[in-house]
Parts: sequence; C-alpha cells; structure tokens
Amino acid sequence: MIPESFIQELLSRVDIVDVVERYLTLKKAGANYQACCPFHAEKTPSFTVSPTKQFYHCFGCGAHGSAIGFVMQYAGLGFVEAVEELARQFGLSVPYTSGGGFRAEDKSRQQTLVERLAQAARFYKEQLKTSPRAIDYLKGRGLSGAIAARFGLGYAPDDWQGLQRVFDDYDSDALVECGLVIQNEQGRRYDRFRDRVMFPIQDQRGNVIGFGGRVLGAGEPKYLNSPETPLFHKGEELYGLPQARQAIRAEDQVIVVEGYMDVVALAQYGIGNAVATLGTATTPNHARKLLRLVNRVVFCFDGDAAGRKAAWRALEACLEALTDDKWVGFLFLPAEHDPDSFVRAEGTEAFRRLAAQPTTLAEFLLGELQAGADLATAEGRAGLVHAAKPHLQRLAAPLLRLQLVRAIAAAAGLLPQEVEGLCGLKPPPRGRAAPPRERQRPAPPVIERTLLLTVLQHPERAARLPLELVGRDTPEGLALIAIAEALTHGALTGGSLGQIIEYLRGTPHEAIVAQLTAQAEEETGAGSEQEAVFADAIERLRARQLQRQIEALTAQERRGGLSAEERRTLAALLASKRA
Repeated sequence: MIPESFIQELLSRVDIVDVVERYLTLKKAGANYQACCPFHAEKTPSFTVSPTKQFYHCFGCGAHGSAIGFVMQYAGLGFVEAVEELARQFGLSVPYTSGGGFRAEDKSRQQTLVERLAQAARFYKEQLKTSPRAIDYLKGRGLSGAIAARFGLGYAPDDWQGLQRVFDDYDSDALVECGLVIQNEQGRRYDRFRDRVMFPIQDQRGNVIGFGGRVLGAGEPKYLNSPETPLFHKGEELYGLPQARQAIRAEDQVIVVEGYMDVVALAQYGIGNAVATLGTATTPNHARKLLRLVNRVVFCFDGDAAGRKAAWRALEACLEALTDDKWVGFLFLPAEHDPDSFVRAEGTEAFRRLAAQPTTLAEFLLGELQAGADLATAEGRAGLVHAAKPHLQRLAAPLLRLQLVRAIAAAAGLLPQEVEGLCGLKPPPRGRAAPPRERQRPAPPVIERTLLLTVLQHPERAARLPLELVGRDTPEGLALIAIAEALTHGALTGGSLGQIIEYLRGTPHEAIVAQLTAQAEEETGAGSEQEAVFADAIERLRARQLQRQIEALTAQERRGGLSAEERRTLAALLASKRA
C-alpha cells in the first residue's frame, strides 16, 4: 500500500509537462502545450497539457487525467505500477505501509531480482556475438542484426554453470528465485538455460522479468520458459509488448500470436504491432491488458484443430473484458503455416490483407455454436441455446450481447425475449413511452453540477463554498463536499486538478468527477465569465434554501398553525424573497 500523502507529494513535485515530454513531443500553445493524441489517430493536434492544472485532455477522444493517469494510460500500467514508475523517473523513493500481507521489504527483494535478470540479459547478449552457430541460426530464420538488437536476443552457452562468469555469488538464493539457476535434490546448482537462443521477456516498464530459450539442435523442449517467480507470471505477461507499443498505438490494433519467433519475424517484415502469449493459453488477465491498450485485438492462430481450440479459449477469456467500443477478431492461417513461416513465404502485404479481414468474435462464436448443433431438430435448437447461455451471461458488452441474442433466437426459432428469459438475461426496459412533449422537456439544471464544473476549472473556489447549503442528495453535491473538506483539512496538499482527480480515484466520487472534468475542459471560458457563473450558482443555492424554509413554515401553518415567533420568521423570509 502506498500512502495517500506520498501520492499527493509526488504530484506536487512533478510537472506533468515533464512527464508527458518523456513520451511525446510537445509544442507551446498559449498557456498550454499541444501534441497529436497518443491514444487515437489524428493529424491535427487536439491533445493539450496544462501546467497550471497539472492535467492533460484530448478534445478528440476525451482522454484526460493527471500525470499518474497519463503513465497508466500510455504504458498500460496499473495504479501502483504507474506511481512507482513516476517516482523512479524523478528519483523519489516510494514508501510502503503494511496491508493485505504486503511487506515493504518485498519490493526491495523484487528489485534485486530485476537487477539479476538484467545482468543475465546483458551476459546472454554478449555471448551471442561469440557464437557463430547461434548467429547462423538467426540469419537462417531471416533475422537481421538490427531486429536481434531491438529485442535484445542473446545466447546461453552450452555450459552447465555458464552464469558463474558473471555472478560471483552463483550460490545465492536470488539466482534460484528468479529462475536462472536450478538446484537439484543433491544441492548441486546448474544453469536453467544452456545452448539456447535467448528471448528476454520484459514487463510494460521494460524490465527483464524472465526468458524464453529456443534450442538450437533437436533437443526438447523446443522452447523453455522461465518458471513462475515473484516477477514473472506467464498468465499475465505478453512477449514483445514494449517493442510493439508504438506500432500498436499508430494502428490502433494489436495482433496476438503464439510464439516468440512469430513476434520477431513479423517485426522483421515491418509488422511491428504483434505480441505473444508465453507458452500458455490466453487468459482473462491477458485480455484485460490488451483491451486497456487498444480498441482492436486480432488473435492469430494456425488454421488446424489445435489453432481453433486455442482461438476458442481466447474468445472465452475476452468475454468479460469486452465492451461495446472494443473489437476482437480471429485470423486463421493456412494449416501448413504459422505467422513466422507465412510472412516469410507470402510476404508482408499478404499478411496485412488477412489481418485486415479477420473473423469477428460474434461470427466465430455463432459459427462454433451452430457447428455443434443440429438445427434441423428441436433437440439441436434447444442445445444451441443451452450452449450459448454461459457465453451470453459472461459477455460484458450489452449491445453486442443483444445482437447475439437476436442471431441465436433466429437460428433456434425463438423470440429474442424468450432467449433472454431462458438464459437468465435482464431484458431491456419495455415500458410505455412517455408522451413526446414530456420526452422533450429538459431536466432542470442541478445547481451542484454547475458549481462542480466551476470548481474543477478553478479548484481554489471550493474554499468559498457554503457547504451547509450544498445538497447531499446528488453525486455532484457529495463530490463538492469531499473536495472542499479535503482542501480544508489538508488531505490535498495542493489545489491542482490533477491532484483532485488522484485524491478521488477509487472513491464513489470518481465517476462524476471524471465525467464533468471533460465537460469542464470543453466549456472553459474567460475567467470573469466563470467567476460570474460561480457567483450566480451560490446565489441560487441561497435562494433555494430560502424557498425551502418558506415552504416548510407554510406547510406547518396549514397543518396546525405557527407561533408568533415563527410568523415573524416567515414574514422576514418572504420579505427577503421579494427583495
């Protein structure tokens, strides 16, 4: 756990302009900075960074947030990892407090393992230069020296204890813990990787966390991966992601393949947006990571039975992570090819043509379900709905699920409502439509919403809010109170918009603030205009409170009368209202 006080200190000490410039080229534009948005394709810059607000916003796609949020979105990191990365960039040490079994010393231990793996990667890379056999193997696979260097390829010498050349403490537990060394039952230690071409596996921050080794001869296994370690969890990591990130963003698409060599070979042929799962089936963790990074994911498999089985597992892994603004497809190569052999035999453009027209997730799901059902019989049609039920229940994209429900209903000879009921799905509301005049009547504006918009534009205004008048029955009112109290009590060490966003991350106020932050940026006007809007909203708060007091006393008068004092109060309130 990272203390909130450190997060606020971090945001007060870093400048979001410096953070973003580590990843993008910014140009001065008035009081702010501009660039083409890294989160969607555009030719005219609509991405702005405000040093005053410590906040970024894209007027094209709506992406926005603090320095921490930018690192999370750009690098695809979780919150804790983004804080650690930002602190590392600026030479700050992250303090940790105990919680959930976490110990601060665990982070120090992990850093030790990262350093050992980086040292091993450098060793293997140097060894490749001295191994004509390994070099010939890579050249035979069509790889250039530039691609080998880009992916940090290396060679583990044919030596039982080759790592002794680089590690004086070969007997240390750290080498066993990070998977470089194996200790047998007799206590003898030896290198895990021997006589193999080495593929360093990096996390999203570029740290080496493990290795894949490809045997040069006819030995088994053909590919050997690092074991599960405190750093390396193969069900979560993707090979080649750091190298592919720029191409993924440029094309807004990632191609997921099965092997290290597939990724490297595609990159050699100019297809740089490919990554690979690490000797395991696609997992929900993989799917969530991919769909956070990009809008289009294409899984590429061999066209044989094993490839279709792997594709089906990938489909199942994506169901709960999929949203209606994301897209998943499946590319099946001819049975005699994998991506590596296909691109070498057929060329880059042939692969790009196939990748541009994959089978969609809905097409693949319906095709596989219908292939297993005899739709000419009642039993087969019933079996289709039964087989579809768990997949429809898990699918998180409501509009896509509705389309699938309709398709399955048509194939089964049922109504969509019947399929929804049989599958336990909540149908869309089917109540009577409101009269046209009522539908067109705009909702009355919420005063707290206006105030929250103006506070997000200038957070220092929160100190001038009459909190006793702010309603606590709306999300906007509760968010206003949370911001004002945090500033008053010192929980927020500064008043920048970026700090407010991070302070409210993970709270019930996060959603409404995220929604209105984008609106506040779109509606930014002259300072005097904003101040007038803020002052007017305060006056409306007071008028609302006055009206509520009048209504309460008037209702009491109707029920049982007022005392003399209460009558004088009501008269004064009515006079104030007229004034």
